[in-house]
Order: sequence, then C-alpha cells, then structure tokens
Amino acid sequence: MSNEEAQKDLFNEEQQDALESIRISRVILPVLLGIIVIGYLLWNHFDPEEFDKINWSSHTVVWISVAIILLVVRHLAYAARLKILSDGVFNWRKCIELIFIWEFSSAVSPTSVGGSAVALFAISQEKLGAARTAAVVLYTVVMDTFFFIGTLPLLYLFLGPDIIRPGLSSSAEFDRWFYLFAGAYIFMALYGALFAYGLLVRPTQFKKLIVGFTRIPFLRKYRAKMERTGNDFVIASVEIRKKKWPYHIGVFLTTAVAWSFRFLLLNALIIAIVHTTSVGFMEQFRLYARLESMFVIMAFSPTPGGAGFAEFVFGGFLSDYVPKGISLVVATLWRLIAYYSYLIAGVIIIPNWIRKIVNQRRAEKRNAV
Repeated sequence: MSNEEAQKDLFNEEQQDALESIRISRVILPVLLGIIVIGYLLWNHFDPEEFDKINWSSHTVVWISVAIILLVVRHLAYAARLKILSDGVFNWRKCIELIFIWEFSSAVSPTSVGGSAVALFAISQEKLGAARTAAVVLYTVVMDTFFFIGTLPLLYLFLGPDIIRPGLSSSAEFDRWFYLFAGAYIFMALYGALFAYGLLVRPTQFKKLIVGFTRIPFLRKYRAKMERTGNDFVIASVEIRKKKWPYHIGVFLTTAVAWSFRFLLLNALIIAIVHTTSVGFMEQFRLYARLESMFVIMAFSPTPGGAGFAEFVFGGFLSDYVPKGISLVVATLWRLIAYYSYLIAGVIIIPNWIRKIVNQRRAEKRNAV
C-alpha cells in the first residue's frame, strides 16, 4: 500500500470515528452520570430548610432570563469567531449551526478531550479547504488556552489566592485544591505553548517532534495519526501567519467574550437563587474569578462534558457564595441551561446535518459518473 493510500485510509477511519462520536445515542452516558451524581448529592447534601428560603419571585425569573440571554450571546460570540476564522466563507446561519455541532460534541466527549476532532471533521464537510479548516480548529485551541493562561495570573495578582477556593488567604494555606488547580494550570500552559509554537513559530519542527515520539514502542501505532496532525499544523501555520492584525484581534476578542459570558451566566444564576448575593462590581468580579479557576480543573474531567464532576465540585468551590444545602439547585439550573440544552439541540440538528452531508456526497458521486 502506498503512503497516499495509507493516508486516505486513515482519513476515512478518522471520519468514521468523528461520526461515531456525534451519535445521538452517546447522549445517554452523560445524562446518566449527571442523574446519578445529582441523586447522590440530593441524598447527602440537600437541605429542605435552605430550599424553603429561596424566594421564587420576579427577581428570580429576571436573573434566570439574563442567564439565558448570556448563553445566547456566548453562542453568537463563538459563531462570530468562526465567521472571522473562515474569512466570511460561512454565513451566520452556517456558523450558528456548526457551533451547535461543536458544542454537542464537547458535551458527549470527555472534557479533557473536547470536541476539536469532531469540529475538524464537521468543518471539513463544508468544503472550506484543508488549510483553512485546520487553521480554524487549531487556532481556536490556542486562543481558548491562552485566554485562561493569560487572564488567571492577572486575576490572582489583583484579587489574591481567594480566587482558587473559599478562605484561601495566603501561601501557607495551600492545600490539595490549590495543587490540583496549579497542576491543571501548568499542564494547560505547557500544551498551549506547545500548540502556539507549532502553529505560529516552527510548524515543521513541531511535526518532527510529535512524529519523533512515535519511535517509542507503545506509541508506534499512532505514527500515521501524528504525521497527519503534523501536516495539519504545517498547512494551518501557512494560513494563519499571512493574516493581518485585525484578524487576530477579532479572534481574540470573540474568544474573550464567549468565555467571559460562560462564567457570567453562572453569576446571574447565583444572583437569581441566592437573593442575599451582592450585585456590586467587586463582589461579582471575585465570583467571576472563582468560576474561571473552577473551569480550569473541570477542563481535565474524564467524564463526557464534565457530567457529574461539574455538579460535584460546584458546591465546594462556591460554598462562600451558595449555601451548601441549595448549591445543587444552582448547579442543576446551570447544567440544564448551559449543558443539557446543547444535548437537546444536538438531537434535533445533527441528524438533519448528517442527512444533508450524505445527500451532498451522493449527488457529487452521481455528477461524477
């Protein structure tokens, strides 16, 4: 078999893997995990007295509505980023549809894996071109990572160690939560720097580096995939490095808006449920910083979309903002709005999208004949 044929077989295999990963049946696992953890937390931590204190008033409705609006703006920010990255080849409707597919794939994949592989497959089906497709997906990984590793040190310097966990006021009190956060942050910084180096500085050297790892016996079976990944970096680098500053600024700003609104959504839900929460700027800014720190640890969750893990860590991270007895109420609302909504949307959108792609392929084959 020639190298070209081997690459084609690998590409077909990766396409099949991507399609497998967005099967609607994969919704079952994260939903089950979420239900199991919610049931466990209800049994052990739910406090009826605290729940009775919740005043389900117009205040609650207004702030839950604000949270939903923030979710919509976040989605539009991601769509705007995709529109910039595609140089306007995708219209707004297409960008919004592809972000739904991207978010769905993230929701049914382990958080530590994410939906990038599916995004690469989905965008490639839209005939964007190999260089631009690779640039879109890989540059989003770099920008997402750099948002965290760039903003968290600033938040730490400005607000102090309290952003990591409740009551952490000095380095003498560092505990396992701090070291878990620090380890996740360092790992994120390392792979972000490696991706940036490969994409923006020396793509050819990066390809040699990752392919070189496959000389290790137990990694040899991944050689073909590493070569393909290296090729993606090389062609994406050519595409990105010729862009002018407005392009990069636009990608960064839409990334910052999307991530910021992801956290602000939770700010709004906490204000909705915990009526004693101050809406002052500094208090909300501290809460925002805590949420960003929490997401760093959640980024390495082994469960699909952080299902179960997110609900579990929520109460501990925010115990000084949300009474333990009702933290599950806020966590459940958060996951319903920001997570399960994408599972539902995926069930509706993805079958139609796959059917359209299949019909396009059939039409292309008929025309070729």
